[in-house]
Amino acid sequence: MLTTNATSLSFDAWLGAVRQACGNFDSTPRDRRSFQGSVSSRSNGGIDIANIVTNAEKITNRRPQHRDEDRFCFLVVQKQGHATLIQNDVAITLRPGEMALMDSVEACDIIPHGLIEHDSLHLCRSEVAKRFGDTTIPFMKITADCASSQILQLVVNRMISEPLAAIEERERGISESLVALLPAIHQHQALTPSFMEQADGTLFICVQQFIDQHLHEDDLGPERLAAAFHMSVRQLYRLFEQHGETVCRYVQRRRLARCAEELASPILVKRSITQIAYKWGFTDSAHFSRSFKREFQSSPREYRRARLEYAA
Repeated sequence: MLTTNATSLSFDAWLGAVRQACGNFDSTPRDRRSFQGSVSSRSNGGIDIANIVTNAEKITNRRPQHRDEDRFCFLVVQKQGHATLIQNDVAITLRPGEMALMDSVEACDIIPHGLIEHDSLHLCRSEVAKRFGDTTIPFMKITADCASSQILQLVVNRMISEPLAAIEERERGISESLVALLPAIHQHQALTPSFMEQADGTLFICVQQFIDQHLHEDDLGPERLAAAFHMSVRQLYRLFEQHGETVCRYVQRRRLARCAEELASPILVKRSITQIAYKWGFTDSAHFSRSFKREFQSSPREYRRARLEYAA
């Protein structure tokens, strides 16, 4: 199941929407009659984000014909399905939860493997180029094997899953902060010759990233996760067992952590405990209260009161 609620467009309408959101792309459908696709745009933290859903055979961007088409770098976050991205004769395959940096000036191909969904964060290309100095902007997968990439993934996952509660002045700094992390990530990966091979061994991290992106969805469970990563439920269980975890316990703990964050926020003081619990995938108030107390040694109400008093 895709996370988007948008109505599927005809291929021509979808392609027009992609061009309006992302620039001069072209595409080839496998079959117009069975085509599925939607496009939506939003802004979060001062960054434009395009949500693309498609089962097209290929999406292509040749070198831009107009200067206003090279103003972005795309930070692509794979949300559902698998896709291969090709730029500068390098191919990167993205699984759910993974992300890559692409330069709008360079030609690229995106090849979906079936129905896919991704979010594309539009970063200011001039700011990215400035950070990399005289070197070209790299085409790279963002692997979670250094502190800078882990911080970037944490922020990006938060941005694509919910609106940021930030005033305008702070929002302007979010894009600058993300861009500032990119050279350190690239340098770390360049110093590790086998980083592309290592990326293929980060399945557990990809599943964790996928969980964080979809915590608010009711159907997030072993079956949904196994289907997203093309494995059996038993294989998924074994993956978590290798890291001393269980799937359901990990999902619940992450949901409880997000609930705790919102309960402690003075900005959300008027939001009820039940509303917060339901937002993050809990469907039973009593079960939520028991689980929360086991995790934090206090009831949600007591936790909120103590944290708000401390913040005051």
